[in-house]
Amino acid sequence: MSDDQDAVVADDRPSYPEDWRADVLAADGGVVHIRPITPDDAAKLVAFHARLSEQTRYLRYFEPYPTMSPNDVYRATHVDNRYRVGLIALLGDEIIAVGVYEGRPDSTTAEVAFVVADEHQRRGLGSVLLEHLAGAAADSGIETFEAAILAENPSMVRVFEDAGYQVRGTDDGYVVQLEFEIDPNEALLQVRNARERASEARSVRNLLSPRSIAVIGASQTEGKVGQAVLANLLRGQYDGPVFPVNDTRRAVQGVRSYATVRDIPDTVDLAIVAVPASDIDDVLDDCLGKGVKSLVVLSAGFADSDAGGGAVERRLVREARAHGMRLVGPNALGVANNDPAVSMNATLAPELPGRGRAGFFCQSDPLGAFILREAASRRLGLSTFVSAGNRADVSGNDLLQYWDTDPDTDVVLLYLESLGNPRKFFQIARRMGRDKPIVVVRGSRIDRLEANGSASTIDGTVAANVFHQAGVIAVDSLADMFDCATLLCHQPLPAGPRLAVVSTSAPLAWLAVDLATSGGLTVTRTETLGPSADPESFDAALREVMADAQVDAVVALVVPPVPVAMEPFAAPLRSAAQAGAKPIVTTFSGEHGIPGLLAVDGPDGMPSFGSVPSFPDPDRAVRALQRVWRYALWRAEEVSEPRHPEGLDVERAHGIVVSALRRNSTGAGWLSDVDAAALLDCFGIHIVDFREATTADEAVDAAEQIGYPIALKATRHGWRNRPDLRGVRLDLDGAGEVRRAYNDLSGVSGSSLLHVQRMADKGIGCVINVHDDPSFGSVVSFGLSGMITELLGDRAFRALPLGREDAEQLVAAPRAAPLLAGTANAEPADAASLVDIVVRISALCDDIPEIRELSLEPILASGDGAAVLDARVRIGPEPVRRGLGPRRI
Repeated sequence: MSDDQDAVVADDRPSYPEDWRADVLAADGGVVHIRPITPDDAAKLVAFHARLSEQTRYLRYFEPYPTMSPNDVYRATHVDNRYRVGLIALLGDEIIAVGVYEGRPDSTTAEVAFVVADEHQRRGLGSVLLEHLAGAAADSGIETFEAAILAENPSMVRVFEDAGYQVRGTDDGYVVQLEFEIDPNEALLQVRNARERASEARSVRNLLSPRSIAVIGASQTEGKVGQAVLANLLRGQYDGPVFPVNDTRRAVQGVRSYATVRDIPDTVDLAIVAVPASDIDDVLDDCLGKGVKSLVVLSAGFADSDAGGGAVERRLVREARAHGMRLVGPNALGVANNDPAVSMNATLAPELPGRGRAGFFCQSDPLGAFILREAASRRLGLSTFVSAGNRADVSGNDLLQYWDTDPDTDVVLLYLESLGNPRKFFQIARRMGRDKPIVVVRGSRIDRLEANGSASTIDGTVAANVFHQAGVIAVDSLADMFDCATLLCHQPLPAGPRLAVVSTSAPLAWLAVDLATSGGLTVTRTETLGPSADPESFDAALREVMADAQVDAVVALVVPPVPVAMEPFAAPLRSAAQAGAKPIVTTFSGEHGIPGLLAVDGPDGMPSFGSVPSFPDPDRAVRALQRVWRYALWRAEEVSEPRHPEGLDVERAHGIVVSALRRNSTGAGWLSDVDAAALLDCFGIHIVDFREATTADEAVDAAEQIGYPIALKATRHGWRNRPDLRGVRLDLDGAGEVRRAYNDLSGVSGSSLLHVQRMADKGIGCVINVHDDPSFGSVVSFGLSGMITELLGDRAFRALPLGREDAEQLVAAPRAAPLLAGTANAEPADAASLVDIVVRISALCDDIPEIRELSLEPILASGDGAAVLDARVRIGPEPVRRGLGPRRI
């Protein structure tokens, strides 16, 4: 091929979608960049091939193949990014793995292969490349992959099997021929998600359990960041080597220093960076050369400063990931790990709380310092702590993946100022909340979704509902979070809502009772001892309520009017907490946290499980108990797994949507009423029988077919479901009435297209809607219809897909939902029919992802079922469904 021909091919080469580029985590937690290969990668590809061992080349190419010919290099780097795709994995500027598939325009099958550099094998890169190749192939209409593997290379066969694919194959003793569909089925997604969890947890473990630490920018000068963090590391019990890095001093704080990280003779796992933002590029290059796994950037001057700093920060993240490193910060307070095997205080805070069972994540560094002081004052022990500053890379979701598998963490505490990937947060939290409670403080900026430097508003009501659906304990302040944390870390979960109040003060007892009953708890016993109560009577009352089978939790209020010795009152509380399986909270002389008198100290002197938390007042004590009870109730519920009802006609439904998309030049829009009804019918949701009419005669004919009485309804925008009912004419019972109503309604609405519909049984009006939420994906809402309900915003929301239990909770959640149970003048509605509709809507939106918006309004719920009177469905291209594509950071 001539040089001119080469130029033509290069110029005509199709570009690839930007989302084919991705930063991914290897199995060991390191970062690797994946992108399509280009002609500019020819020299890198040749160098990569030269570094492969003879054995690796033989297993990949079935022959020695010592060097790549110019023709082979050209073919490998000049692809059409449709039927021939090549992906490369990069660490810095080096290719460390290559994956390719080749197909034909007349086939939905392609052959796939990949090879990984010897020193990077067993990092799971083959599986990651396979996922991303499958994603690219699906974009091009390819459905099946084939692979030819030498029979002496069984580990490569396992790569395909371990990735979750249903592999078929033949073996002639020399070559194994494999074939598998690349559609992301449920089994494959479960395998992929498990690998993602393991990789993310490993990347955080690398960060929190380093074997060695370098402090870049270490200083001798008081008040400097590099001085404070080095002093804290040296002052603590961290027994790994700490290497100061300072290019002007031979020693810093009595420890030998080095001019650069590269000069350190030992390996370095974690680098703490305290240099100006302008010097960060050299630091990254040095860390790459040294093989550093993680960075904590304490320096400010990035997105926390101005728009220019934001651009520098984004470049910092790109470069850190390209160098294979995870990044905490910039503008971070630091990280800490209280595990005795690590004992690392890599923060700017001089003192840490003692060891405990709570993991803490926050962003702001000043707030992080306050949190550490507050936790210490309450004697709330922490397992690990991360203050991520600008949260440019490592996020709360990463920490959740780590804490999910960390045996030293029982409770997770998050102060979130913003949400990077709320949908992923929901998925992780819902899974791990079954074992470990998650308490979230919704900071003032949490209603902003940040992505690629932009932000969009998150609906606060939707977020609160989805948090509840995921079992997250959402609180409004740090005080509330610490109140819940001290209870969760030191007391068992309540088995029920029944509460006993034991108090030395009648007014405080009344206050506690009022608070409890207004918040969903049931007070079954109240023991008011009076201000002159002695420790013996207090002990007897406490023992009695703890032994009462009708009591699930105890509030003990011990506030003597004059100073007295408190140990005699503390001993019964400690004894009752250790002997019983019921939670006890107390207001113990107004103290907060775990007072020394109420602590059951562990071997390290920190309060352990069985210690009794004290709150400054009954309000705080009862509210903490209420929140923990709601969490316990959620945790005791059966896991709601989405299951599709039987008898669905998915193929027909898909055909309706595809036909509508083809008819619409923009590829999106509202379905016609007839198509919407047909689509819903495929999923067992039947609209009350109706006909369309454009003349009075057609309206009469339709009424005759349906049978009287009928309703006549306007269809023009703005006339549907009007609260003043101007858009409908009801109970029409003859041709003359229909003809007059048609002429009247078509005239006032300005449209000749009306609906003639069978009159439905009277019932309670309800509304079910589905819309795309920018944070949580497809969200379904339920509420009763009516202007007052709209004004009050009495709607409940859930993220799709839903199981039946989720659907039942959704229907029961609005404040007006008790009306469905019947009143003195109305029989109960069939709520199960509404639940069934919600389940079917969930299945519809899951199977037909082109649905962008859906509304069923009104639905008349009565004792005989639920009649859907109108449906609107808007369709469009399926959005990128984060969490369903190949793994990426």
